[in-house]
Amino acid sequence: MGTNERTLVILKPDAVQRGLVGEIVARYERRGLKIAAMKFEQVSRETAEHHYGEHKGKPFYEGLVNYITSAPSVLMVIEGPDAVGVVRKMNGATKPADAEPGTVRADFGLTIGRNLVHASDSGESATREVGNFFGGGGIVEYTRAIDSWIIED
Repeated sequence: MGTNERTLVILKPDAVQRGLVGEIVARYERRGLKIAAMKFEQVSRETAEHHYGEHKGKPFYEGLVNYITSAPSVLMVIEGPDAVGVVRKMNGATKPADAEPGTVRADFGLTIGRNLVHASDSGESATREVGNFFGGGGIVEYTRAIDSWIIED
């Protein structure tokens, strides 16, 4: 069994505006991953600048911040064995044209700037990003009745 992890997932403004939230969330749930937290909000500029801080000074930084703050997003903490890697694989390559068929970005995306989802790229990033968006609380600890049918001990 892999290590149980938590990762941050953002269904970006394009996913919300296109009405794809339910479809994308259902993919994570059908895979067996557990939603530990979820909220719908318009990300503030301050939070976006903190989230994308590693890119400050790069040519695409302003575009990232402006886009994520342009309309509401769905923010989630997803939990499960090797959740960071599993979610990233399910989302697909950042550039939708390079994403594997069946991934979120291959199925619904066309351009890097409108690639629908964000997911933490490492355990360290996940810890930082979850704290950035859910540091004030909202993560729920619970066991699902189906967990023993999805995850072996």
